[in-house]
Amino acid sequence: MRFYIVHELRGLTTPDSGRMRVRASGPLGMAQAEALAGALATLPGISEVSVNPRLGSLLFFFENEDSRETALTLFVGAGGDDGPLAELGDDPTPQPGEATLTEGLMPVFQYIFVRPLLPMALRVVNSVVSAVPFLFKGVRAVLRGALNVDVLDAAAIGASLVMRDFRTVSLLTLLLGLGETLEYWTRRRSMATLTESLALNVENVWLLAEGTEISVPLAQVKEGDLVVVRDGGSIPVDGVVEDGCAVVNQSSMTGEPLGVKRTTGASVFAGTVVEEGRLVIRARHVGDGTRLRQVVKFIEESESLKAGIQGKYERLADMAVPFTFGLAALVWLLTRDFRRAASVLLVDYSCALKLATPLAVLASMREGARHGMAIKGGRYLEALNEADTVVFDKTGTLTQASPEVVEVFPAPGFDRTEVLRVMACLEEHFPHPVARAVVRKADEEGLQHAEEHAHVEYVVAHGVASSLYGKKMRVGSRHYIEHDEGVDLSALAEAIEEQTSMGRSLLFMSEDGKVAGMVSIEDPMRSEAPRVVEELRGLGFNRILMLTGDDERTARAVAARVGINEYRSQVLPTDKARIIQELTEQGCKVLMVGDGINDAPALSASHVGVAMSDGTDLAREVANVLLTHPNLEGLVNARLLGRRTLRRIHFNFVATLTLNSAFLLGGLFMFMGPGVSALLHNVTTLGVALNAMRPNLPRKALPGEESRFEHPASS
Repeated sequence: MRFYIVHELRGLTTPDSGRMRVRASGPLGMAQAEALAGALATLPGISEVSVNPRLGSLLFFFENEDSRETALTLFVGAGGDDGPLAELGDDPTPQPGEATLTEGLMPVFQYIFVRPLLPMALRVVNSVVSAVPFLFKGVRAVLRGALNVDVLDAAAIGASLVMRDFRTVSLLTLLLGLGETLEYWTRRRSMATLTESLALNVENVWLLAEGTEISVPLAQVKEGDLVVVRDGGSIPVDGVVEDGCAVVNQSSMTGEPLGVKRTTGASVFAGTVVEEGRLVIRARHVGDGTRLRQVVKFIEESESLKAGIQGKYERLADMAVPFTFGLAALVWLLTRDFRRAASVLLVDYSCALKLATPLAVLASMREGARHGMAIKGGRYLEALNEADTVVFDKTGTLTQASPEVVEVFPAPGFDRTEVLRVMACLEEHFPHPVARAVVRKADEEGLQHAEEHAHVEYVVAHGVASSLYGKKMRVGSRHYIEHDEGVDLSALAEAIEEQTSMGRSLLFMSEDGKVAGMVSIEDPMRSEAPRVVEELRGLGFNRILMLTGDDERTARAVAARVGINEYRSQVLPTDKARIIQELTEQGCKVLMVGDGINDAPALSASHVGVAMSDGTDLAREVANVLLTHPNLEGLVNARLLGRRTLRRIHFNFVATLTLNSAFLLGGLFMFMGPGVSALLHNVTTLGVALNAMRPNLPRKALPGEESRFEHPASS
């Protein structure tokens, strides 16, 4: 076992003092953790030692350089093969799911090795004692008015007791207990894998109070507090940067592999890490209110969002129980043979059906998280499989949402430089990507565009209205300038024709009702977009549609470059949800892909909404699937994952029906006894559960690979 320094902060009380977090290469057993923490606490100059065995993490404070080096020497010695931890063993304390699995396997050992050595009387007593819990469980179900698998199990055990077949009773209770253990363990491990990487492993934080930094437990942090985070530290709250500048790794939230710069006024989120720099953060959300905790809580509760097919199979499983009882009763009436009737009772369909489907859903959600897809529930896996129409928003989805000013066209009588300067002056207050592109172009050309205008009014989805030197100024789309303001654009007709034919967006400026000029803006296409569109068409999407606020010619040019045949131009934000509703009324099952605030209603109205990681907060919240890598390639994997998950569920359903029917017939015609029937039934249940948990996607996709997608026929 090795230990690594994951965080160190110096100069707390004296220049040589500090705190350090060290993490082991694996989890620590409780005995290992206590021994290491105890040894560390006894060292001179070391204080406030805390340990997290599950994470293999230790946090401690040191007074000077000597105590720091002494502590590091202890870790070097403890990590060796002959270190003090080696005597305690390498196996960490079992986690709840693992402990249950170990305890569940103990009866197998006892049945194989201990039971044969017991006298017959003790075997009988042991069989009856083991059967009592299952009998009570069945009785409780009957008293509740439920006719489920618990009643079926109790009836099978009861029939074996009546026949005095205590060997079969022991085998049944063994297999049923083992089945429950495996179900609990597989479910818990699947859920733990989903949430483990999102855990916020912070115990204490530094607060800035009256100019002094103090260390307090994370639980004591309140909204409005100033939290200080330095190099290597995890940000423990959602908030806004009040002071400082740092590079923050946001991969846990957005999937971005590179750190992003965060300065005063920027938002930061719990679970992200400061790679370089120092931030003072005003806490907005703490504890369960942070976005990270909401994601974890959502995943933990994700089984409530069951796929329709999951509910369907669970209903079928419940319906199979009365059928099994009826068949067993019929066999007993015709043969008066308890053994044959018991053989029928011991084979049921519900165990495998109820276990395999939710496991397949959980495993696929876990796999999606590894491949850059946060799927917010099992029902959306089914929706990904069923969708037959894709609707793309253009800006920020098919394009990179980083538009650039390509050219500036002044109208006759106006100066090019002045047109760009005034447009930047009016646009600098607005966060829209097009506005930022104009301001950036002016800055690149060294133009001063200090605020010289009167009050600026932002006309949503149209443009900007203001006045400058007593003149009425308007900046906006062609529709706004030409139709709403009545400005004649014929002076720029030739330039408009040329630029729109190239698929560029145009932004116009007018002065006192006359056109002053325009800029042409190009939003670079996502390089993977044409390939993704082609792949999606091959994966069964009958219609692929693009929505954009650009004019018809620009929309046509962009759609042609991407490979989309159907598009809607000059679409206002309020129109997007209406278009989705129209498609739904036509019988389409729509997968909507968007990234902006104005896409949120459409994402919500669609059969399944997909948002980009670099989209707005609202779009990410509303979407059913979040692509955590900033590219479109995850759409193909999402579709494949949905299709293969449903295919596997269907296969498990057919395999369960086929095999259990064969076992039932074998018991009915006495080809196999009750014990063999029970064994084969449980083996089948375990088999379909393991099949449900197999990966659907061969490996984690690498952005930019030309052959990263499989042809649908090979899936």
